[in-house]
Amino acid sequence: MNQLSPYLLRRWPAHAALASLILAAGPVNAAAPAGFDCLIEPRQVVELRSPVEGLIEKVNVERGGTVRKGQVLVELASSVERSTLAVAKHRAEMTGRVESARNRVSFSQRKMARTLKLIDENFVSMQARDEAETELRLAESDLKDALENQHQALLEGRRAGELLEQRLLRSPFDGYVVDRMLNPGDLAEAGTGRKPALKLAQLDPLRVEVSLPQSVYGRIVVGGIAMVTAEGQPAPLSARVVVVDKVIDAASGLFGVRLELPNPGNRVPAGARCALQFSGVGSASTAAAAH
Repeated sequence: MNQLSPYLLRRWPAHAALASLILAAGPVNAAAPAGFDCLIEPRQVVELRSPVEGLIEKVNVERGGTVRKGQVLVELASSVERSTLAVAKHRAEMTGRVESARNRVSFSQRKMARTLKLIDENFVSMQARDEAETELRLAESDLKDALENQHQALLEGRRAGELLEQRLLRSPFDGYVVDRMLNPGDLAEAGTGRKPALKLAQLDPLRVEVSLPQSVYGRIVVGGIAMVTAEGQPAPLSARVVVVDKVIDAASGLFGVRLELPNPGNRVPAGARCALQFSGVGSASTAAAAH
């Protein structure tokens, strides 16, 4: 391939860059068996930003460090949110009004029972019954109001907890800190156009990207297995096909394939060039000649 089509530059920039490297540097690994040239990339790379604006209080990781999913990486100043949460929890735990309302309902029920008994014995008038019944209904309304207020306090406590959680930036996956952009004392600003606090990469599994000639289209299927020989690695590794593009670039006759490469212990570095072999599919040069 002497030149890269504009479509490839837009659709598969990683493959375009890889092809340029291959044209300039020659074979990936002279010791590796012939295969399709490929590129190993992180499964995903994210820029960690704050959903809210705030002053950074702590950054718990450094560049080059490993992180676990759910780990708190950055903490924003949150004294106000913590106080709000404490007040909301206290309100939710208050039971005085509910107990008082329950006692009033219990008393009104007993009073109503006595009044009905006295009416049956013709000792009190029907007005006394109406008064006892009204008092019971009011007591029941007070109990309902107290329970609703307690439930609202629980919801406010949950909301306060969620607001506090927004002040803690957690890792979305197990991965690696590519770069650290902000430090304690910096202002974290919300929004995609703002400076991120950290840049993270997921390295297990890795993503293998390869562009294949049209002549092998239909012979590569999702779930298929290929052997990947990474530059600098002693032995080939098994990778599984997860994406086969349904669009072939008309100018180059290439289509993209993505594979997933398990990488326990991060032993294979992301960004390495590689050679890839599918079972029953010839090398890049053989396929190109057949095409």
